[in-house]
Amino acid sequence: MESGIPELSLADYTRGDPGARNAFSKELMRGSQRYGFIILSDHPVSDTLLDQAYDLGAALFAQTEEVKCRYIGGPRGYAPFGAEHAKYRTAPDLKEFWQIGPERRAKGVDHAGQGRDETELPNIWPESPPGFKETFLQLFDALQDTGQLILEALTPGLELAAGFFAPLVRDRNSVLRVLHYPPIPIDADADSVRSAAHEDINLITLLPAPRGSGLELLDRDGRWLPVAAERNNLIVDSGDMLAHITNGVIPATTHRVVNPTGANVSRYSIPFFMHPNSDVVLSCLPSCVGAGAKYPDIRAGVFLEQRLREIGLISRERHSREHQGGAEG
Repeated sequence: MESGIPELSLADYTRGDPGARNAFSKELMRGSQRYGFIILSDHPVSDTLLDQAYDLGAALFAQTEEVKCRYIGGPRGYAPFGAEHAKYRTAPDLKEFWQIGPERRAKGVDHAGQGRDETELPNIWPESPPGFKETFLQLFDALQDTGQLILEALTPGLELAAGFFAPLVRDRNSVLRVLHYPPIPIDADADSVRSAAHEDINLITLLPAPRGSGLELLDRDGRWLPVAAERNNLIVDSGDMLAHITNGVIPATTHRVVNPTGANVSRYSIPFFMHPNSDVVLSCLPSCVGAGAKYPDIRAGVFLEQRLREIGLISRERHSREHQGGAEG
């Protein structure tokens, strides 16, 4: 089935003349509104880096459960198989993952005796495979920079200044998730799928073309469409926070990862969930108000906490400051 998902060259925006840049922005806006997904080629994230990241991800998850479970750390590090479920569902997703946030220097106790700022949580890094930390920190930075270009390219269609989003994402408060969908177990819950239908929490998601099929989006006509991209191209989709500030002008797109119908083999993906600073107030953009704002203003950190509760990654007793940055995959 022909999906019609736009395939765009980022080089048209970064190296093109004004006409090419304008055409790119228009197609990006059209694709975001019509499908919520676009396929991006000619981006600055190197093929070598992406191939290395996928190889290291496969090596990480090939380790024993005993080894991987040493690195369970809440919002950072390892989340075991079945730890997450989609909003409004109880059946667990059939996946395991490793989550990486911005690498920051943790703050110690200050002279007034106040404790560490829990919004600056440290990452957890595995002892093996070698090169994991260095590779994924490099990938985090490359995807963050690419995401900022995409947000900038959306500004004309939203009647915003080109630099509007830059201060909103200055803290680089995003999340890089390394996902493994193992072969479906014989005793898997009959209601479980690799990733049940959901929308991402954040502004936009950048997904280097997964190693394995199964990703589908729900289009505006209610059809499930397969999403595929050439190796190392990026799949970009819009999330709940972008829908919130655009008043639904750019809707969050429902998507899922279905169970394999052919060979029952592993699937790997590395989505990058681009988040604003936690203290940013998600408020309707002036150009999107229309007949009135549909959603109340809310801080991004509070919005995130609510969604993490809904998908089972934090309990209601845990404070949001302990859980910056999670997202569905």
